[in-house]
Amino acid sequence: MKSKLNTDYKIFWLGQAVSQLGSSMTSFALTIWAYKQSESAMAVSFMTFCSYLPYILVSIFAGTFIDRASKKKILIISDTAAAVCTISILLSLYRGSLALTQIYLVNAVIGFMNAFQSPASSVLTGLLITDGNYEKASGLNSFSSNLIMVTAPVLSGTLVGFSGIWLVLVVDLLSFVFCMFTLFFVKPGENAQTSKTLNFHAKRKDREDIEFLKKEPGILYLMLSLALINFFSRLTYENILSPMILARSGGDTGTFGLVNSMLGAGGIAGGIFVAAGKGTKNPSKMIYLSAGISFLLGDLLMGAGRNAFAWSAAGIFASFPIPFIMAGQSALLYRAVPVNIQGRIFAIRNGIQYSTIPIGLLLGGYLADYVFEPYMASNHTGAVFLQGIVGKGHGSGMAVMFLCTGMLGALSSVLGYKNRSVRNLAGPV
Repeated sequence: MKSKLNTDYKIFWLGQAVSQLGSSMTSFALTIWAYKQSESAMAVSFMTFCSYLPYILVSIFAGTFIDRASKKKILIISDTAAAVCTISILLSLYRGSLALTQIYLVNAVIGFMNAFQSPASSVLTGLLITDGNYEKASGLNSFSSNLIMVTAPVLSGTLVGFSGIWLVLVVDLLSFVFCMFTLFFVKPGENAQTSKTLNFHAKRKDREDIEFLKKEPGILYLMLSLALINFFSRLTYENILSPMILARSGGDTGTFGLVNSMLGAGGIAGGIFVAAGKGTKNPSKMIYLSAGISFLLGDLLMGAGRNAFAWSAAGIFASFPIPFIMAGQSALLYRAVPVNIQGRIFAIRNGIQYSTIPIGLLLGGYLADYVFEPYMASNHTGAVFLQGIVGKGHGSGMAVMFLCTGMLGALSSVLGYKNRSVRNLAGPV
């Protein structure tokens, strides 16, 4: 295996990373705007829901089109649609007519386009990585994603404070221009593209994705197990982490910011480690071992912790293994899935693995408000016992939820790896 990623992929990665930074800055700015306008957490949550729902529904059916179409054209059209949505928001701001319903609609459109953009980007990545450095590419993606997670709110907040939300939207549009510029120089392997085109005209290929999953059930079981892992993760981290930290720290926004920074820092460190590594002989083991460590060390310490130091350490333990999970999955999929059906398999993967996220987001808030918080405020014997672990007061119920996801997530990781079909998936070639 070569030690360096090729130039074409680096150009592609840079363009996509800059575009993602612009999109994340806009998303953060619009979230703040929406909350100020509505003073409703549900209104903000519905923004995320509007993005995920069309993404999941369309992903199941988008794969065949992605395999047949030019990947670069899909990315250009998807990014252009997102840019048009940004322009529409910018014009509405100028006219003073921006409303929450427009943001919901924009998010739905972007979610729809992402159902094509995400798997097309994944397939194009595989075509550009001609030397098999899939883990390193995944590590580089994890590095940029986590760096964006840390820097986007800071940059967006600074620009909004300096000149208003319109400046963030302009920067987003500039990032789109840069992304289009880099795509112009990207040239995926023509041989792979040509061989795929020749395969599309045979009718028997229309169900090739289903036939492949029947032949390689480990790929399907991998998707299903990661969907379960996503569910447990979304019950807590993307849903109740913020209110739990604020409640248990007495509303200390500094502590909240520190914990979020450590989550991003852990992911950045993990991405660097994966990108600099030499891969693994057992990607399946890397996936589930990393997931188990994230749940056990991250969730359990996050729930039992009662100060900024413990929560920060938990954030690092939770996020550092994530790039290893992504790298292991990338290695398995790129090496096991024929290139002519990768679009369909990646689309199916997105539809399955991310289908549990909206459920986790909605259920997590309900369980926190109506089940765990009231339970921990009672004098029930079980509540008294748990108070000895997580403490008392507001936020203790959400802390118990972290204990639950830590144990259930770790158990789901063990069960996922114990599946024989998953363990037998092909390793590096």
